[in-house]
Amino acid sequence: MRGEALNLRRRTSRMLKPLGSLLVDIETGWSPACEAYPPADDEWGVIRVSAVTSGRFAPEESKRLPLSLQPRPSLEIRSGDVLVARANGARSLVGVACRVGETRPRLMLSDKILRLVPAPELVDPEFLVTLISSEGVRRQIGNLLNGGSGQNNISQADIRDLLVPDVSLNEQRQIVAAHASIQQRMTTLGRGVVKMGNARRGLAESHVSGPLVSLVDVLAEKPKNGFSPAETHEWSGMLALGLGCLTREGFVPKQLKYVPDSPMARRFRLSDGDLLMSRANTRELVGLVGRYRDVGHPCIYPDLMMRLRPDPSRCIPEYLELVLSLSSVRRDIQAGARGTSESMVKISSAIVEALRVPIPSLSEQKRAVEAISSLDARIEKQRAVAAKLSVIQQGVAEDSLCGQAMARASV
Repeated sequence: MRGEALNLRRRTSRMLKPLGSLLVDIETGWSPACEAYPPADDEWGVIRVSAVTSGRFAPEESKRLPLSLQPRPSLEIRSGDVLVARANGARSLVGVACRVGETRPRLMLSDKILRLVPAPELVDPEFLVTLISSEGVRRQIGNLLNGGSGQNNISQADIRDLLVPDVSLNEQRQIVAAHASIQQRMTTLGRGVVKMGNARRGLAESHVSGPLVSLVDVLAEKPKNGFSPAETHEWSGMLALGLGCLTREGFVPKQLKYVPDSPMARRFRLSDGDLLMSRANTRELVGLVGRYRDVGHPCIYPDLMMRLRPDPSRCIPEYLELVLSLSSVRRDIQAGARGTSESMVKISSAIVEALRVPIPSLSEQKRAVEAISSLDARIEKQRAVAAKLSVIQQGVAEDSLCGQAMARASV
């Protein structure tokens, strides 16, 4: 922590102060035993930690408070609140902050989420989120994590002691305005992506047809769980995928780590076009499917995934990926998941093998895939532009916090 503070001082021309000096209070929440599904509009609920860890507030990520428990109105989340995730199984998600925009009533803080109450004469709430999201503060948080392998945590005292640049309220508002301009462009792009995503789902539903068959009947081999070596190497060996490689958008090559090459590991080597399915995750994310694409280095997959290899004479990988991502199939997978906690449920290979999916002729499968390929290309192009804007936005924040000119704000 002391070393990171020294590095931060070297990178900035500004004085540093404790984050706690900008706050009136830090409030914590409550985590009663809730029901797994979200509350109705007239019901009370408690937000999940996932309501914050995307960097935006997602009120749909919540659980219903049982009618047998009395709500705590003092914990109700309000528009304008600054929220911070204080705990998560993933280290990179601890300390992620967001500001609440318009939100529904009757949602309460959980004990994994903190509400920061800014001193209005000292800090702009939007700027407070920018501070917590800055590179220097994120590094400090990473050095403070005190959890074991299952959960990583930071305390209220840790947050108060974080060192942040001293920026005048007037300059804070200029930085917030520059951020808002870029964010507006990103929001417009995001809405376009959502619309195209909805159109894609509708198009997929309309093009997926054919006689229902058991999934196992169109696979070249039975679903196979992965392999998780205990050791990791820094620069050599085979690459092992992380669970984060499977997203709602499919396969994304991230969370890769080197593991020792061995005859056992080679049994789990992936081939271009293999389908991967998460067999353990939250109930919302379990069963996500992605089609593996060569990353330029031999890869294996972990025990938290299973590999599906379609029989090329019965089914093409792109079509099967499309089918297994349909909402109706996702519901069947989630219904078969089992676990003692909603934060980690598992599916068995038997559940996957028993899935009944529509399988038309190979020519019809190819037509279905081709029908949405151009839309996929447009979606990817929009995402790439949004990602570039995000990099620019972060650069504006870092330059400003270091006392440098905001040259990139007008890009």
